Amino acid sequence: MNKYKIAVIVGSLRKDSFNRKLANAIVKLAPSEFMFRQVRIDDLPLYNQDDDMDQAESVKRLKNEIKDVQGLLFVTPEYNRSIPGVLKNAIDNASRPYGDNAWAGKPAGILGVSIGVIGTSMAQQHLRNVLAFLDVPTLAQPEAFIHAKDGLFDESGNIGVDSKQFLQTWMDRYVAWVKKHTV
Repeated sequence: MNKYKIAVIVGSLRKDSFNRKLANAIVKLAPSEFMFRQVRIDDLPLYNQDDDMDQAESVKRLKNEIKDVQGLLFVTPEYNRSIPGVLKNAIDNASRPYGDNAWAGKPAGILGVSIGVIGTSMAQQHLRNVLAFLDVPTLAQPEAFIHAKDGLFDESGNIGVDSKQFLQTWMDRYVAWVKKHTV
């Protein structure tokens, strides 16, 4: 395979979120055969099983976007020691109805940044639990619980000097993970 399409799912709706900045910056560390595209999750209805046989157009769009990629990159904040509701809602919508799970088999990586010193460790662990059930092989190491502090990003919005080597190593492992799990 010459090109790898990756869906980036940002678990924050806030325009200027640290996690959106991280999602925009980390993809620049990937090799040129990897193409990243953030998927939209802010227009999805709340998941309701009654809608499984007549899903909203936004849900169908999300499912098609996920089915069309070779990998997933989740970049999420931590809300109340877990994943944000908007992210869980997107996951639920694209995994239903039972038997039509768009996420299944797609290799994934998880990152997150927070102003807290433990980063997004609890949210990432909860997300791993959900993804395991959905048959999403998820990169385990290195973990990346990123503390938002001065220097994380440079003036241009790229990964700053102090964090670049660590995040380059993470990206290199993610790239190898996707290649390993892509037929």
